Amino acid sequence: MAADIAAHIAADIKDAAHAVEAAAVMRLLPARPRILALGEPTHGEETLLEVRNELFRQLVEQQGYRTIAIESDCLKGLAVDDYVTSGTGTLDEAMEHGFSHGWGAFEGNRELVRWMRAHNVRADRDDRPASERLRFAGFDGPLEITAAASPRQALTALHGYLAARVDADLLPCTGETLDRLLGADDRWTDPAAMTDPARSVGQSADAARLRLLADDLAALLDTQTPHLITATSRAEWDRARLYGRTATGLLRYHHWMADLSPARMTRLVSVRDQMMAHNLLALAERGPALVHANNGHLQRSRSAMRMWQGPVEWWSAGALVHAHLGEEYAFVATALGTIRHQGVDTPPPDTVEGLLYTLPEDRYVIDARRLATALDATRPAPRESPWFGYAPLDPARLADSDGIVFVKDVS
Repeated sequence: MAADIAAHIAADIKDAAHAVEAAAVMRLLPARPRILALGEPTHGEETLLEVRNELFRQLVEQQGYRTIAIESDCLKGLAVDDYVTSGTGTLDEAMEHGFSHGWGAFEGNRELVRWMRAHNVRADRDDRPASERLRFAGFDGPLEITAAASPRQALTALHGYLAARVDADLLPCTGETLDRLLGADDRWTDPAAMTDPARSVGQSADAARLRLLADDLAALLDTQTPHLITATSRAEWDRARLYGRTATGLLRYHHWMADLSPARMTRLVSVRDQMMAHNLLALAERGPALVHANNGHLQRSRSAMRMWQGPVEWWSAGALVHAHLGEEYAFVATALGTIRHQGVDTPPPDTVEGLLYTLPEDRYVIDARRLATALDATRPAPRESPWFGYAPLDPARLADSDGIVFVKDVS
């Protein structure tokens, strides 16, 4: 098997591996995409953050990219965006308050934010327009693994933006009504609700009323668009749209947290990726963006995972965005050889990772569809990971991506 695969490599994909550079990635694509999605098969590895950071620098300098979005809370990310674009706060504050999932503690993320701010400071000195400054975004919902945030921040921010700029008679409620219906935030954030639907308030009478109000507020924002952009700015209006998307998405997520049906987890993971997709489509309106998240959130095909309730399948954010953008969405998966500190050792030679591991380079990008064609007759075996935190490539889905970044060893 290994000899057959090696023969295919020699005969069919000779010279297909290239350095991980923006130019090499772009050569795999028909045109510059509005959303270039770089996946990762595991979280929290500094080596992968270094690869991402260098690729983003090259995309900025060579391809005109101005935004990076990562798998982090979209509302928290506003603090990082404010820091890199206008110097609001400090670097330490941006790292502490601007990330979810603990991502602010990673040096690779800190270096990214530091570099973006330095780039924009130079832009200020050169008197470049604000449209050319680098932007940061989280594109995940305000969702942690075991809990969802209260919709308070998004709802009250949206209401406050509208209340200051439209006739009071047009508002569906007062701020006091929202506060009363929201109640204490900890009733929304109870971690026990993830495994016990009875602990969720998502289908209470108050939550149902809030869903209607959030929809009405988002609709009012839409109908008043010409006035609001003139009265404030497109940037402020765009941020209000984010509040509206987040409020309606969070309330939908909380509704299904209280669901008792067998489809509960499918609905929850679907709503999360739907929120991600809506945020990415909004970013695409602004200009080309690099997106970094788990491969499973960015792939074009259905995602799958096994949870305590059994297997779950859903359409990923990448699949949803691709359905809207077509070739203006590109996906480059990342695969790894070893993560030895997690017990992931040299891949078996009859797997895709084992094949890629035999090439001499430490890091490279390869045409995924060309690789899939070359391996069609050999049918590599799926790699089994001894660690739950690493998801190997699915050999049956190689052609789902435009390219594969392979990192031989994560130290």
